[in-house]
Amino acid sequence: MKFNNWIYTTFLGLALSLAGLQEGIAQEKYFRAIGTPHNPKVQVSWNRYHSNIALEEIMKNMAKSHPDIVKLESIGKSYQGRDIWVLTITDFKSGKAEDKPAIWIDGNIHSNEIQGTEFVLYTAWYLSEMYGDLDFITQLLKDKTFYLAPTINPDAHDNFIYEPNTLNSPRSGMINMDDDGDGVIGEDGFDDFNKDGHITMMIRKSPTGRYVKDQLDPRKLVMVAPDQKGEYEMLGFEGMDNDGDGSVNEDAIGYYDPNRDWAWNWQPDYVQRGAWKYPFSVPENRAVMEFVMKHPNIAAAQSYHNYGGMILRGPGAEEDLGTYNQTDIRIYDAIGKKGEEFMPGYKYLVVYKDLYSVFGGQLDWFYGGRGIFTYSNELMTSYLYFHQNAGRGNQDEQMKVDTYLTFGDAFVDWKEFDHPQYGKIEVGGFKKNFGRLHPGFLLETDGHRNAAFTILHAYHTPKLSVMDVKEEDLGGGMKAVTATIYNERLIPTHSSQDLKYKIERPDFVTISGAKVLAGFVVENEDFKKYAEQKVNPEKIAVENIPGMGAVKVRWIVSGGGNYSITVDSAKGGKASWKKQ
Repeated sequence: MKFNNWIYTTFLGLALSLAGLQEGIAQEKYFRAIGTPHNPKVQVSWNRYHSNIALEEIMKNMAKSHPDIVKLESIGKSYQGRDIWVLTITDFKSGKAEDKPAIWIDGNIHSNEIQGTEFVLYTAWYLSEMYGDLDFITQLLKDKTFYLAPTINPDAHDNFIYEPNTLNSPRSGMINMDDDGDGVIGEDGFDDFNKDGHITMMIRKSPTGRYVKDQLDPRKLVMVAPDQKGEYEMLGFEGMDNDGDGSVNEDAIGYYDPNRDWAWNWQPDYVQRGAWKYPFSVPENRAVMEFVMKHPNIAAAQSYHNYGGMILRGPGAEEDLGTYNQTDIRIYDAIGKKGEEFMPGYKYLVVYKDLYSVFGGQLDWFYGGRGIFTYSNELMTSYLYFHQNAGRGNQDEQMKVDTYLTFGDAFVDWKEFDHPQYGKIEVGGFKKNFGRLHPGFLLETDGHRNAAFTILHAYHTPKLSVMDVKEEDLGGGMKAVTATIYNERLIPTHSSQDLKYKIERPDFVTISGAKVLAGFVVENEDFKKYAEQKVNPEKIAVENIPGMGAVKVRWIVSGGGNYSITVDSAKGGKASWKKQ
């Protein structure tokens, strides 16, 4: 009997345990990974690239699933009439989006740089899915606004995906031009001989060739020594002379460079190829500019390009060196160098000094023209393959990646083709989506690190508070009220460039509920140095509230009772204090 009771008790306990386990599994199917949305409302696979249709569907799902923190709008049309979508992400219940310090984030200004699109979209997805689940993100969206444009070149975004292209094309948008100057527009573009969607390379056997195929790896062409005879010559990218002018593929889509179109230190096409007609002649850029001009709360910005592992700041050209004040450079350095620490393989660099000169670049317009602290990240780096920075174009490294990591998926094997001009050739080489772009398995990890960098940048936009309010009885029914306006983040309410050109209005500190006799900015409280504002003394105009710093204001008021103090800053947001 005792034995039977033991069996019954044991069986009952086991059954209850299994029932509890099954209930737990039903409630929580997966063990939670730290720092990752656990049960996202919008399911997205981050190991692939999305077309415009897929992007729009995901963004609309975000807005539908998170109506209190995500809004979606079109800010304009592309050249071919596609919407340029922007996600606004903030806690709308805690305040209007335009009343909070904001960051602008965009990608894909160059059409082949499509992982920037995915990184912007990932940032939006991460913020919206982690809100309410992670205290830091929840508070961040109460304090800040994110404006996110996954692609600001939607026409060419899909052209790169769906049409035959090289890894470098099309760099521009889809406005077609007469690149070879023969009076005909776009008549000699790419020819995809093997119809695989990739414009690879052409080689041909030649008695004067300087290359041979590697005996151990016939995919690879190796240049022979100066005193040796080769077997193959390189003919360039896959294509033919369609217009009979003796050149191959010389008049495809474009050419203009959307990142030479911005109205800061712009130079015409003969100075730097790609500038086109005049600043903001590219309609997509003009839509971005108009949005930024309408949103003075944008205090930070980030653009994504696609190769090199770089965190870039301006100036783009040495001629513009004086624009970047040392006060602002210290802020750039603090954020940029921190990014280096948690982004393996990335280096914090200056465009003109560490790369090349750029005139009319987006990064410089945001800072030079609008006083907005701006970075441009060049994304994929070969360090992510083998923890070494050999660089794009290193054939040995690329072959190793294709052998050990993509298992032949990155390379089109050489095949013979009868060319109408060159005769018998071979076509093959690396696909358009290899070299510049992340393979799928690297997208999410690098996307998250870059998202973390933009979140850090957004976090350090101003956060203002009214503190240390003091009263001093002056007699005769009068008293002095002194208040400290503190900015507890790195970025000031006005950059040095903003102050130099008076781009944005001053910050206003207002006292209400008391009769104001005089108002002052406190220059030195210890030595009682005050700068009086004689007009509208209740509303003190403050030139700037520095990062990790404060300003003090002072009023002489009469009468008793409660009063309130408010701060209104275009880039710094709002803050308030009320006497109880």
